[in-house]
Amino acid sequence: MVDVGQAVTVNTPIIVAIVGAESTGKSQLAQALAEQLQVHLGRPSTVVDEWLRAWCEREGRTPRPDEQAAIAAEQTRRIEAAARAHAVVVADTTALMTAVYSEWLFQDRSLRASAQALHRRYALTLVTANDLPWQADGLQRDGPQVREPVRRLILEMLQQAGVAYAEVAGSGSERLDGAVRLVSAYLGAAGAAGAAGAAATAPT
Repeated sequence: MVDVGQAVTVNTPIIVAIVGAESTGKSQLAQALAEQLQVHLGRPSTVVDEWLRAWCEREGRTPRPDEQAAIAAEQTRRIEAAARAHAVVVADTTALMTAVYSEWLFQDRSLRASAQALHRRYALTLVTANDLPWQADGLQRDGPQVREPVRRLILEMLQQAGVAYAEVAGSGSERLDGAVRLVSAYLGAAGAAGAAGAAATAPT
């Protein structure tokens, strides 16, 4: 579950990380969530798309084991660049997902520790449930049979890293509404923490 008590000050860029197995609606949710935050909550928000998808389209293939670390690093670089310019960043996957698939596909655990350390810096983690129908999507999809093992590995890495997370489930507006509620609760807690901190340091 998300621990809104971990909220940072209101001026700190808030990064919402969306992770999950393939074909669980991460990209669609990321776009819709950023739009909701921008339009209805008045928070300057942006989406960082999944770099792996663009990489595969550019190269016409999936990456080799030795290319995984660079893909994870570029995903992180893009997230951090977006955070310098926006109050809220919605990340459509993070380096953690690269680490997950490195372990799942190549039995390579070398990216786990660094990905976990990076992920601890993100304000919120939303895990997309495996309740949407699986759909083929070019080079990136391995099949519906991998979704549950991948989900278990995601949760293992998050729990091992001590990262709080919340699962978002349902289709369409149900999934989006759940995500908006979680982010809104966090933003409310962040605002309250900022106001409390200001009051505590104000001269009397």
